[in-house]
Order: sequence, then C-alpha cells, then structure tokens
Amino acid sequence: MKKSTHYTWLLIGWILFGVLAGGQKSLAQQASIDQAYVEAIKAYTTDARFLPASLLQLPTHPTVPSPLEHFGHIIGTPGELHRLQEIYGYYEALAAASPHVQLQDMGETEEGRRFLLVVIGDAATLERLPHYKEQLAKLADPRSFPSEQLPSMLDDSKLVYYVNGGMHATETGSPEMLMELAYRLAIDDAPDIKQIREGIITVINPVSEPDGLEKQVEWYHRYTKQREVYDDGFPRSPPYWGKYVFHDNNRDGLQISQRITQSIFKGFFEFHPPVMLDLHESVPLLYVSTGTGPYNDYVDPITIGEWQVMANHDIATVAGQGMPGAWHWGFYDGWYPGYGIWVANNHNSTGRFYETYGNAGATTYLRDLSNSRYAGDPATSREWYRPEPPTQEVYWSFRNNINYTMVGVLASLHYGATNARQLLHNFYKKGVNSLEKGRSEGPRAFRIPKEQRDPAMAAYLAAQLQKQGIEVHEDANAYVLLSEQPYRNLLVSLLTPQSYPKEAKFPPYDAIAWTLPLLYGVEVEAVEEWTTGTQGLQHCTEPIRYAAKVSGSGRSYLIAHAGQQNLLGLLYDARSQHKNARFHQLTAAQDIDGETYPAGSLWIENVPAASMEKLASRWEVAVRGGDFAPEAGLRQQLTLPRVAIYHTWFNTQDEGWSRFTFEQRGIPYVNIDKDDLRKGG
Repeated sequence: MKKSTHYTWLLIGWILFGVLAGGQKSLAQQASIDQAYVEAIKAYTTDARFLPASLLQLPTHPTVPSPLEHFGHIIGTPGELHRLQEIYGYYEALAAASPHVQLQDMGETEEGRRFLLVVIGDAATLERLPHYKEQLAKLADPRSFPSEQLPSMLDDSKLVYYVNGGMHATETGSPEMLMELAYRLAIDDAPDIKQIREGIITVINPVSEPDGLEKQVEWYHRYTKQREVYDDGFPRSPPYWGKYVFHDNNRDGLQISQRITQSIFKGFFEFHPPVMLDLHESVPLLYVSTGTGPYNDYVDPITIGEWQVMANHDIATVAGQGMPGAWHWGFYDGWYPGYGIWVANNHNSTGRFYETYGNAGATTYLRDLSNSRYAGDPATSREWYRPEPPTQEVYWSFRNNINYTMVGVLASLHYGATNARQLLHNFYKKGVNSLEKGRSEGPRAFRIPKEQRDPAMAAYLAAQLQKQGIEVHEDANAYVLLSEQPYRNLLVSLLTPQSYPKEAKFPPYDAIAWTLPLLYGVEVEAVEEWTTGTQGLQHCTEPIRYAAKVSGSGRSYLIAHAGQQNLLGLLYDARSQHKNARFHQLTAAQDIDGETYPAGSLWIENVPAASMEKLASRWEVAVRGGDFAPEAGLRQQLTLPRVAIYHTWFNTQDEGWSRFTFEQRGIPYVNIDKDDLRKGG
C-alpha cells in the first residue's frame, strides 16, 4: 500500500470514528475543537494506541494562529520539516498574538544564527518575570536571606520549568513538537493546561543547535526524505552539525567551550530553573531518564529521589492514556556530569531527559525492535521499569513521535505545577545541604598556587570554575576556593579524582573521569582545615586571566620553555605580524644573566618592544627582555611547523575538536582529504 493511500484511509476512518463519538458531546463543545487539526493528528498517527485522547481536545482561537493556520499543515505532517527561521517566525507570531508568550534572545551560534528562548505563563506572571527571576536567584543561594523568611519567599516565588529541544540535529521531533506545545499552553483553557500556565513559568529552548538544524533539514530534503527503509546504510545526517562538533555538543558541560553550551548556561543562570528537561531521540518508544547507576557521587540525594518520582509520574500518565512503550531505568547510568542538561544537576536543580523513537526526519518507517536490548532485557519485554512494552514491529511515523513527547512533557509540566512549592523548597534545601557539607566535610578549601609550570593554565582553571558559578577568591599567591558555598559538590567533583565503581553491573555509558587539575596540568592543594573564612582574600568578580608581561628591556627576548599551552600561538602571531622575526631554541640548559633557562627555551629577535608587550599579554606567556647572547653552539634556529588536518568526511568529530583547539591556540592549519593526498606534492 502506498503511504498516501494509507494516510487517506486512516483519515477517513478517524473521521467516521469522530462522527460516531461526537454524538456524546454538545454541538458547542464540538465547535470549540479544531476539527481539521484533530483529524490530521488522527490521520498521521499509525496506531490507535499511539493516539492519546488528551491531544484530540485542541481548541481553536480567534486571534492566536495555530501551526495549521500559520504553516498550512499541522505539526507532524509526513515529509514536513521546518527551517530555523520558519520555527522562529511561528514563535514571533505567537508572541505578537498572545499575552502569554514572550521571546528572549540568548546570543548567536558560531555561524551567526540566533539562540531563542520562549517564555510562557499567564499575563500577570510574565509582567513580574524579573521579580520571579530574582526570587529564584535568592533561593539558589540560601545565604542571601534569613532562613525564617523561607515560607514567605516560597509564597512569592514561581517555579521555572525549562524544556530543551533540538540539541542533536538528527532528533527532529522536539523542535517541531515544541511549537504545538507552545500553542496549546498559550490558548487552551482545559483545567490541566490552565494550571500549568498559571502555576509555573515554562521556558522553552526550541532549537538549542540552530546550525545543526539547518544542515539536517537540508540533508533530509535533499537525500533521505524519499528513502523507503530506515536502516539502509545511507547516512541519516550531514557530517557536521555545529561548526566544530557533532554529537559531542552534549559532552561540553564541563568545558563550556561551544556556543550551544554557553547559551544553555546563560539561560540557567538567568532563570535558575529548579527543573530542566532535555528532549532526545534514540530508543523506543519513550524513555524517561533515571539510569541504571552508578550515580554520580556528588548529586544530592534529593535530586536522585526527584528523578525517580518524576519518571514514574510521567510513565503512569502515559500508561493512563493507553500508550505502550514508556519506561525508565534500563538505559544510561547517571555518572558523567558533562552533558548540557547537567548544568541543572550540578547546580542544585534537577536535570532530566527523554528519549523517544525518532526517524531522523518526517518519513514513516516500519521499525523492528526484536533485536533491541537494554540493560540485558529485550526492548519488548515487560519489566518492573517497563510496565507496558511495545510490539516487536512498529509502523512509526513522525506524528507518533510527537504524540509521545507531547504527552510526556505535558505530564512533566503538570507535575511541576501541582508540586511547585515542594520543588522550590527542594531547590533551596539542596543549596543548604551543600553549605553544610562545606562546613562539616573536607576538604574545607582548595588552593591553586599562582606559581606553576604554566601559570596561565592555573588562571584558566580558576576561570573555568567561575563559569560554573563557583566562587573564587584570591590572595597574592593563590586562587582560593572555599567549600562552604552553594555549589560545593560540583567544586569537589571537578577538583578531585573519580573512581568508577568496579562492581558496577553494566559498562559505563560515557566518560568516567574528569578531574580538571589533571587535565590542565595544574597543581591544586586540598586544604582539610580552613578557619579564617574569607579574611585576607579578595572575591574574584571579573573573569580571571594570567597577567603576563615582558620583564626587562632590550633588543631580544627569552622565554623559559615549560610546555606552556599558548607558546606556539605566540610564535605564530609574532611571525604573522613581523616577517623578519627569528626564533631560536636552546639545545641545552644555559645560565643567562643570572637565570637558568632549560633546553627548549626560546630566544626571539626582531620583534619591536611594544609588539612583544601585546603578544605576552594576549597569549599569557611571561617574557624576559634584554640584550642576550646565548652560546652559538647551543642554539638552533626554529622553523614553525606547517599543520594540516586530514579527514574523511565521515568521521568529523575528532577533526572538529582539533580545528577548534588549533584556532583557540592560534595555530594556523589547512584541511586536507584523500583527494589532496592523491594530487601529491
């Protein structure tokens, strides 16, 4: 049967069903429902079990445009994926027509596209949005108000529930679903929806990877839209999503190096949402994150409890609508803290994620689950964590995916609305727990000495901790991090070694160690007793950098080579500005003007003093100026290397990280592939 014929008969069947069932409702009730939209939902859903009744009560609105009115088709229409500007254009239309929707720009991607947040609440709430942001910022830091004021603070606060979509570009359902979700939240006066709109603030990041979405939609329409078999071996996505990274855009939560991560962090620290939900697509049919364990040692027990409670609530809600295939536990572990959404778990909020079944586009496929196993069990077996399994084969459409995600997210938001006070209290209490651990458990502080093999990396480590919202102090000799602060758990996690439990029942899902001092080559001292608090320390409120400079003056310069991260960048920069600059490398240690320079140290000539001052500052490398004459037989002229990065166009992840690193370090390079090698030369 052709797909178009299949959809036609589904549509006729659902219309007849609707006519027969419609007799049970008044004509006024029927008139308020957007029948055209509802019938299309029915037509594009391939199985009645995948069609929740709650989504068939979509009302019309006289002035706020539905996706059908705006685009000419509903969300989830076969073959229809929207580009970034189309998606943003719909939200702009919603915001223009509804007092319940506001938009907020959150910066730009590496390729110059917008990051956009959509904020939804009742009009009175949105008028006080700055106040509610301020209240949540205070709850995030229990030191900011006396504890006896907590009840009144909770009375005057609103829960922010942050929903993140479109992080992985092939996972195309959430950027589409969130448009319909926003419409429902803006116009529907059904009791559950109204309770969400009035009770909490919903913040939607509709496309957290804008660069990747554009590439994926282009790829789908050009290459994969007409492919009849899902697992036919043809790539489901372009080789790149972002300018630099592919799937690792969800592995950057500790380094915060990519614009996508920086945007998510900006949103978190602006809104301080006590709950964040990230929408992904990989496993059937709806997985709600809890993980098999082992859980990260530094996640507050309250958060672990909230993972379980909310997961079971969502699964029960999905099952209550007769939909099979919702489960938790058996996928992922809960150990690695570097995912984008772990900005929540690392900062006393609760970070969660969904995995729905996706087809990397809007084409319907027959999907075979018979060989899929998770945590040792078949994906189709009934387990304590999967109360209603799916069948071994599912005819899976784009609309099926959207139905599942929508029902789950609405269930999550409704849980937030009905348990907002408890979630706000837990958010505050996790900060209290961190402060108490900082007072009672060691280490009481960490010192990062400023005198290091590479002092720029010591400053860089302190700056990275600042980006995580961790408080950094300093004195003349060290950066000091006191454990008695709201994000104490993250501080200890980042600065101490990890030990993945050897008795874990399943292999780790992802990276198992992330100790930043070891990664950066920086010595850090753990201080078990610290009794002076902030006495004699200065709070670092500006971004930390190593203030490198040129000491002394003369016609040449010496740099003691100790493996500084930025040294090569300084040399390339100097050469690009001064073609006559000459670099020499000491072949043996030498005592020069009372100072010992090890082998490999650099002697630089023909760079003006003013230029060298700027180079030292920019690249954070200490330089000594003077009239030096290293022994001629113990030095050799240094030729800067020519760098090429080879790639195959199929595996771009490592190549992208390499390009990013070289650009950050100022190292010029060219890309080459097999065709360049075949040309020779």
